[in-house]
Amino acid sequence: MTQRRLGVMGGTFDPIHNGHLVAASEVADLFNLDEVIFVPTGQPWQKRERIVTAAEDRYLMTVIATAANPRFSVSRVDIDRGGATYTKDTLRDLGALNPDTELYFITGADALASILSWQNWEDLFSMARFVGVSRPGYELDGEHIAAAMKELPQDALSLVEVPALAISSSDCRRRAESGRPIWYLVPDGVVQYVTKRGLYPAHTSVNKMANKESRA
Repeated sequence: MTQRRLGVMGGTFDPIHNGHLVAASEVADLFNLDEVIFVPTGQPWQKRERIVTAAEDRYLMTVIATAANPRFSVSRVDIDRGGATYTKDTLRDLGALNPDTELYFITGADALASILSWQNWEDLFSMARFVGVSRPGYELDGEHIAAAMKELPQDALSLVEVPALAISSSDCRRRAESGRPIWYLVPDGVVQYVTKRGLYPAHTSVNKMANKESRA
């Protein structure tokens, strides 16, 4: 019997954007994954320097963004656990919920540069295969990840170039906060959710465009 392959895409998703969705779709195709589970973080330990949008809002935006793809689903495992979110806990819990399944943890290639600082990082590669995604032309073997790469088990790591990764959640937040539109950077339903909830204050352009389209 062929072992099931499950992609795990963890992230703050503040907000989730089209780059996340394209990356998950590309990796699912390349590695023949049966499903990709998006896992919004509960309390991201590495982002304590800024205020993070409420977990429930980030979860609902992720549900909205992934609803149209039957290969995508969303898990509350990190949110419901409580406390700081660590990848080791995510993989442990999803592994327990999905026995006889091969896990593929999808992360940004730039995150590999900091993976040595993750809690119990040595154990992670026995729990899942890691897939680092980057935009085309990004120096995968550049000095920013070269040091980390030397320490990581190459047989449990793949690096993949994915289109559309020039989009970032931080850029989407800045645009919304400065009143610039985020249409087509994030799924339409997420734009509407951001507008309705007022998640990133001062996104006046988004409000104007949403109101204009609602009258059309």
